[in-house]
Amino acid sequence: MELLDKVDRWQQRHRPVAFAVAVIKKYGDDRGSQLAALITYYGFLAMFPLLLVFVTVLGYVAHDNPGVRHDLLNTALADFPVVGQELKRNVGALGGNGIALVVGLLALVWGSLGVAQVAQHAMAQVWNVPGARRPGFGARLLRSVLVLAVLAIAIVGTAALTTVATLVPAGVAAPVLSTALVVALNVALYWLAFRVLTPAEVETRDLLPGAIVGGIAWTALQLIGTLLVARQLQHTSELYGTFGVVLGLLFFLYLASQITVYAAEINVVRKRHLTPRSLAPPPLTEADERVLADVVEAEQRRPEEAVDVSFDRQPR
Repeated sequence: MELLDKVDRWQQRHRPVAFAVAVIKKYGDDRGSQLAALITYYGFLAMFPLLLVFVTVLGYVAHDNPGVRHDLLNTALADFPVVGQELKRNVGALGGNGIALVVGLLALVWGSLGVAQVAQHAMAQVWNVPGARRPGFGARLLRSVLVLAVLAIAIVGTAALTTVATLVPAGVAAPVLSTALVVALNVALYWLAFRVLTPAEVETRDLLPGAIVGGIAWTALQLIGTLLVARQLQHTSELYGTFGVVLGLLFFLYLASQITVYAAEINVVRKRHLTPRSLAPPPLTEADERVLADVVEAEQRRPEEAVDVSFDRQPR
């Protein structure tokens, strides 16, 4: 305990370390791992219908131009290292099919609404917005539709960057420029997604720091994701064959979901100055008390309901 007390006092005196500790602790206070798991689950359900619709539409639009169809399919799956190639081999044979399009659209609406609703719930939990002040069903449904628009922008933006990359002369500067453009696009998409998913009472400028961290982390995950997922698939593919691809995809989506939740927590900790946090209470710091009070007050369900929180300040 004496050693832990020394470490605790040290981290509280050093702002960058205290900020990182505060983000990690708030992630635990908000049950961030459960929120990330829910986003992963619904994201997985929404992904395959999206690919089905995308490939089916390509079968109609680019039926006479296999080269264009191949390039667009590569663009859509480029964000999923290793797994994207496996998925492409499985969905690449689909063509224009009316039944597949209808089934895919229905499943896409159901899955995308699910992931959008869960993502909105996650952002409200991270910001500890009381249930009585959260958007109603109509507003959440509208935001869910806007999530699809953000996804479409992401696909179009990725396709545009892929096209620009082919026009840049080969050289040392080309990969650097390409990576910088990808980071800028991902930061902008994170900022837009946070704005769509986060309750309106949170100002847009307060969402930027997390969007910057999220965009950079997502880009890094895309770059090193091949190694991470490939290592995961080395063991799962031997045991489960094709199902190993599904497990690898879930692993990748969970990492992406954790990045999103942590990025949102950064915004909250920075905006509300929730530092420093104690590693081994008691005693609780002021930031500890504010966070724990916010977590309890977020459970308010009705405007006429009153929630009050108090603390017994006892020494260790």
